[in-house]
Amino acid sequence: MHAATKTNDPLEASIGHATLIQAEAEHIYSLLTTGAGWDAWFTSGARVDARPGGDITFRWRNWGPDAVNADDGGTVMEAQSPRRLVFQRHPGGPEYATTVEINLEPRGGGTVVRPWESGYPTTPGGIRAIVECATGWGEALTLLKFYVEHGIRMK
Repeated sequence: MHAATKTNDPLEASIGHATLIQAEAEHIYSLLTTGAGWDAWFTSGARVDARPGGDITFRWRNWGPDAVNADDGGTVMEAQSPRRLVFQRHPGGPEYATTVEINLEPRGGGTVVRPWESGYPTTPGGIRAIVECATGWGEALTLLKFYVEHGIRMK
């Protein structure tokens, strides 16, 4: 996996990751564009209307070692099967939205999954959110890889 933080705007920060998953892009895309797909490996009650203007909702219940309960969501901006999903979400609450771009790039018999999230303000709350979400995206990609390649759902 690879993580990067860059931006052209000094008042905004971004997160980037990438990992290779041994599966076809179509399969991975189906896991990212349906609520059942997200729930299979990461969330508990996600909903996705995978078309521009559609709603995307993430829900976690008793998640991880701290048994976190959280909800997040926003609007789907792009859905280009099987290569790209773009949506907005609100990781810091209603104060701002970030834009998540997930690109799927076929490579050999697998797919490179590249999420890029931008729009974090460089405020104390924005910095706290970007640190948490940068770690979260790394964890999410690992969980997606384990699920797709080995059929394992970790909690």
